[in-house]
Amino acid sequence: MVKYMDIADSVLDLIGRTPMVRLTRVTEGISCPVVAKVETTNPGGSVKDRPALAMIDAAEKEGLLSPGSTIIEPTSGNTGVGLAIVAAQRGYDCIFVMTDKVSPEKVDLLKAYGAEVLVCPVDVAPEDPRSYYSTAERLVKERPDAFRPNQYSNPVNPLSHYLTTGPEIWDQTEGKITHFVAGAGTGGTLCGVGKYLKEQNPKVQVIAADPEGSVYSGGDGRPYLVEGVGEDFWPENYDPSLIDEVIAVSDAQSFHRAREVSRKEGLLIGGSCGTAVDAALTVASKLTKEDLVVVLLPDSGRGYLSKVFNDQWMMKFGFISDEGPLLEEIIKNKATEVPDLVYVRPEDTVTKAIELLQEYSLSRIIVGQGDLPLSAAEIKGTIDETQLQIRSFEEGFLDMKCSEVMGPRLNYVGSGESIRSVLFKLEQDQTLIVMDKGRPSAVISASDILSYLQRSGENEND
Repeated sequence: MVKYMDIADSVLDLIGRTPMVRLTRVTEGISCPVVAKVETTNPGGSVKDRPALAMIDAAEKEGLLSPGSTIIEPTSGNTGVGLAIVAAQRGYDCIFVMTDKVSPEKVDLLKAYGAEVLVCPVDVAPEDPRSYYSTAERLVKERPDAFRPNQYSNPVNPLSHYLTTGPEIWDQTEGKITHFVAGAGTGGTLCGVGKYLKEQNPKVQVIAADPEGSVYSGGDGRPYLVEGVGEDFWPENYDPSLIDEVIAVSDAQSFHRAREVSRKEGLLIGGSCGTAVDAALTVASKLTKEDLVVVLLPDSGRGYLSKVFNDQWMMKFGFISDEGPLLEEIIKNKATEVPDLVYVRPEDTVTKAIELLQEYSLSRIIVGQGDLPLSAAEIKGTIDETQLQIRSFEEGFLDMKCSEVMGPRLNYVGSGESIRSVLFKLEQDQTLIVMDKGRPSAVISASDILSYLQRSGENEND
């Protein structure tokens, strides 16, 4: 008998048919089984390989792509990788537009596939010409041979999951799945899989895991640190009629869960996977052993080694703590009437900045965009007395916008950092922004620390 070799003709033939594994250690104390659909085994390392291939196939059939065409798409990284893989096989050029919150590993990865990458600010509205959505649209208009797959409104995106991911999950669980949990991003995975599963069994519950601040869970889309999930607008591919529940998960919960799953289960997963797993465990904790929760893990943690799995980055943003007396103790016990975070908006006048500096006897003030609590990306810069003195002789100075006179943004320090390390950093900077669980919470100076140490010494002597 002739034995045929099990060899794929193309890397594209390796997309799909991903495995499932039971989560056993992070589910301790939960009777309901939780099973993960591990999309990291796709050749591009994420679930986005599926719609990437399907959208290019559909575009070729419609005559929207021809030899020498350029694929242009705004992406958080994973869809770009999937499209780059297909483009490499089909001979297309690629330009991907990303926000400045994505990890540097993702930018480098896309460049490794030969793609051109443009980085845009994350803290602007989708219609702003600087946004990554608007930038992608402009590039498409400038290039007559360009094609934008548009994963947010392209119906082939959810269709690819309806035809592949959904049936795989149904078959692998032998139809016993009762709850499906996935991150809400473009809506493609969640709604494509959800539609298929509900057609097989209308009782299956579809749960969207969403970052706090995203529109799906009632936010306004203000920046958060988790990448590749949530939105600041409502994509056409998101069908709310298919969603039974939306669970909001904080950056802190997402990153903690990603690190826990990686260390306890041996599955190196990204931050958005942490979002999904955290929501899945919330759902499963209310169920019985007769139920079955399936959570989709969209990508690997290898794209987040400089962030989620970097202790220095996590500490800088106040997600983990150091040993010894911590900065958070000083923040809690500051002996001052000054609010922890005093700031002006970029559109405020210099007059308002001066009024606040005088009211609180400050030497500098933050420029921030938005209402409290601010996000890290909404800190725009700082204004100090020296800058104001230099500019004070200019005509119309007092009516200038703060954005016109502000200097660079202050550096960050985590609330969980030791007082010793913070003092060392203050030798380089007069003041620092304190981050707590990813959000700016206060401004600290050396005098604040010295005052705290003095009070502590006096209390010990009493």
